Amino acid sequence: MTTPTAPTLDTFLAQAREWLASVAPTRTERSWGQGTDSVTVFENWTEDEERAETDRIRAYERAKYDAGFGALTWSPEYGGRDLPTSYLLAFRRVEAGFDVPRRTEMFPVTQQLVAPTIAQWGTEAQQETYVRAMLRTDVMACQLFSETEAGSDLAAVRSRAVRSADGWRLNGHKVWTSGARVADVGVAVVRTDPDAAKHAGLSVFLVPMDAPGVTVRPIRQMTGGTSFNEVYLDDVELGDHYRLGPEGEGWKVALTVLASERLDSGALGLENADQAVELARHLDRPLTDLERDGVADLVTRSYVQRLTGMRVAASLVAGRDPGPEASVGKLLATDTMGRTSEVVRALLGPDLVADRGYWGTWAWTEHVLGAPGYRIAGGTDEIQHNILAERVLGLPKEPRR
Repeated sequence: MTTPTAPTLDTFLAQAREWLASVAPTRTERSWGQGTDSVTVFENWTEDEERAETDRIRAYERAKYDAGFGALTWSPEYGGRDLPTSYLLAFRRVEAGFDVPRRTEMFPVTQQLVAPTIAQWGTEAQQETYVRAMLRTDVMACQLFSETEAGSDLAAVRSRAVRSADGWRLNGHKVWTSGARVADVGVAVVRTDPDAAKHAGLSVFLVPMDAPGVTVRPIRQMTGGTSFNEVYLDDVELGDHYRLGPEGEGWKVALTVLASERLDSGALGLENADQAVELARHLDRPLTDLERDGVADLVTRSYVQRLTGMRVAASLVAGRDPGPEASVGKLLATDTMGRTSEVVRALLGPDLVADRGYWGTWAWTEHVLGAPGYRIAGGTDEIQHNILAERVLGLPKEPRR
């Protein structure tokens, strides 16, 4: 069987623009003071609102997949086109020019983290069941990684799975799970050998979120919303066919997920940083010297973050592992979010904490209260510093028993 010849990039982009124009209007530059002024970091939806928005995004993602633009770099086996990463990046640039639904965190988790991990570690049956379905978003996934006792140390999880007559029985407690209320499957890291060394004795399971014994409870945030959840696993019975990867090799499986997570986090916060610069331009008073300095610093740092993202993209296009750039990108993203909050606080003063009905003022409370969460989400700043210290600078590794 002959492999179809890939279209030239110009032909591909023309096809992409034609399809995008058939499903969405062109995104236009909004004038200051018009449209939504939302700069939310973590949404404040109810469960019904989250489900409705997820369904709206899924409709677009399914249409994109069916049109041949949803799994561009994947093999035809999974509905892809085996195109180079450069085509995917080019499509994203074109897509950004159209008013398509903005993907929530669940979508990159499902399509870019979990689906590739199942393709690498899953059995043939798991691959047939989940990969194509996740790429098309027929099945949505969440991560059941973090725990209160373990903090950022994934290897210290205490949730356990023990052998039962029909497979495994899972017990434990997971926290900070985005999308748990609407996900179909949770990827859980649990300990299957309590006597093994810290990074050994872990296994990964694909947990149906509607399985008996799975309880999802929302966590109230500083913003008042409930974007995150805690998930209780109480005697959850699973057959062995739900185990992902070899028993006791869960650390390696989890690292596959985490590596992809860091690659996708480098662009975080840039839109809000740009919005903060626009706020500075549209104040009804001159900026002080300190305010000008803060805005200039934010602009400079956001450009550095963008350049780092370009380095990551260049590595991917060249077929290389981006390595430390991904961790640097995550650190730059959280730094940009923090600097954005500092600039906004200086510019708005009391208008940040009292809703006086002015467009583009009170809305910033959502960013200021939500931004600190990203120093934890997706691998804490401390974890990223450890990665850079150990793998780039060659400093001694943390002791591991």
